[in-house]
Amino acid sequence: MAGSPTARRRRLSIELKKLREASGLTCAQVGAAVDWSGSKVNRMETGHGRVQPSDVDALCRLYETSDEMRDFLKSLARQAKTKGWWQVHGSGVPEWFNIYIGLEQEASAFRQYQCELIPGLMQTTAYMTELHSAGSHMTPEDSERAIRVRQERQEMLTRADAPDVWFIMSEGALRNVVGDRAVMRDQLEHLLNVAQLKSVTLQVLPFDSGTRPVTGSFTILGFPDQEDPDVVYRDGITDAVYLEGDHHVREYTRAFDGLMAAAQSPQRSLLLIKNLVKEFAG
Repeated sequence: MAGSPTARRRRLSIELKKLREASGLTCAQVGAAVDWSGSKVNRMETGHGRVQPSDVDALCRLYETSDEMRDFLKSLARQAKTKGWWQVHGSGVPEWFNIYIGLEQEASAFRQYQCELIPGLMQTTAYMTELHSAGSHMTPEDSERAIRVRQERQEMLTRADAPDVWFIMSEGALRNVVGDRAVMRDQLEHLLNVAQLKSVTLQVLPFDSGTRPVTGSFTILGFPDQEDPDVVYRDGITDAVYLEGDHHVREYTRAFDGLMAAAQSPQRSLLLIKNLVKEFAG
């Protein structure tokens, strides 16, 4: 992309364009309303111009956004200047997770390590439902929305332009019973099916793999444009962290490489999962 925009600037541009289109206004109309040129608005939406927090304030007042959205976009605009990291908060399926989804859908390479649960892009509906019903902080409505969003996200794996996806999960994630044995059996069988997709590589880190290179789950997103830097994503119950600096990406890539070396090969990983299917079926 022109101007070598960071993932934050690109996401900010996309969100500003979505807000304008939802308002039914043209770039020229927005510019006239806030005393700018229409070309300035267009540059903001295409990633060619820097967006200041004060610009976000003016646009959010015009678009009548929520305070949460305004504060998040202002934070995004500030962080885009420093190429650092940002942390935001939300509930249910919050604004910050919608931002992640946009990044995920645009990625050309996707590397994820999960140490406790099956990766979201490989979960069955029954598995998702059990996760959200077991002490979830979400309301029933939020849980239903989160499940729908996750199901739609999974479609990226079967797109014609599907990203190159590499999953590594601990053996504990496979053995951790979510729901009951029937749910787990179906979930593991689903893993075997997804692993057959050309775009997907799956490895299992067994209990006897020795010292682990990392201690928590994480995702590394890569993008088609080499000038658009990789993003490391970690999330929690109420927040998410995006790391984009060279040092962070390099260290997480090194950690992922270490996990690849310690994990079972894709072929042996599938054999391990097939044996677990038999255990859960017994």
